[in-house]
Amino acid sequence: MYHSVDRCPDDPYRITVTPERLDAHLARLRRRGLTGVSMAELLRARAEGRADGLVGLTFDDGYQDFVDNALPLLHRHGCTATLFVLPGRLDGDNAWDPLGPRKPLLGAEGIRAAHDSGMEVASHSLTHVDLTRADDEQLQHEIAGSRSALVQLIGAPVDGFCYPYGYVDARVRDAVRAAGYRYACAIDSGPLTGDFALPRVHIGQQDIGVRLWLKERLNKARGRTLPTAGSPSTGAPCGHVSRETATRARVSRETSAGAAADPRSTSNTTSDLRGTSNTAAAPPRTVKP
Repeated sequence: MYHSVDRCPDDPYRITVTPERLDAHLARLRRRGLTGVSMAELLRARAEGRADGLVGLTFDDGYQDFVDNALPLLHRHGCTATLFVLPGRLDGDNAWDPLGPRKPLLGAEGIRAAHDSGMEVASHSLTHVDLTRADDEQLQHEIAGSRSALVQLIGAPVDGFCYPYGYVDARVRDAVRAAGYRYACAIDSGPLTGDFALPRVHIGQQDIGVRLWLKERLNKARGRTLPTAGSPSTGAPCGHVSRETATRARVSRETSAGAAADPRSTSNTTSDLRGTSNTAAAPPRTVKP
């Protein structure tokens, strides 16, 4: 899971990778005989038994730098990706992040450009709120409303959803399914893991060498929890991934990966999750109450 692709020294949430780092990640992916694809393509391939060698790439939030910096690199390496955007914040910025710089978001023209260039455009809700705290009316507005807005904007079906902050419970998952989506991405989705709570792994600027190798192992482990093609994929009938549990797990993983990484290593790598998503658990994000 990527977010922003830019040069940004002030990055308190560690959501930014430089174009050079993304280029190196994609190059390594291709050297290993792997191809980055959108989540829709990955799930179709999995259902048809041809997902070996494919890696799901996702970019959350829909920053302007996706079109400026990431898109040319994806094309150069023969990859596609899923771009999760916020149709309620067109031409806005990441106002939900209280710290760090304001990063401009794509407007309608940029989102259409990404779609027309072969990327999958999917929903990250309307405005990037914690859906587990939303009442029923707001939940419907953020989930179903964002899908309707994107269908109208790009003139094509919108199959994918991504939970803001990775926060999901059974109520939110069921609302996504009822809105007509075909899949949804989370982070560490626990007992809800399935096609409507797909686990991902965060890939950041510091992910090189041993640190990235450890995330590859984490990605493979999460992939083994997914249902196989043709089996039920709705996740557990009940359960909740709490903010506290998700945050503790992310802090533990980031700390472990950082401690184990070899600072002398200069090899640039990217996650390898064959047949599941190569995306990532974002570091803890401060949410206003």
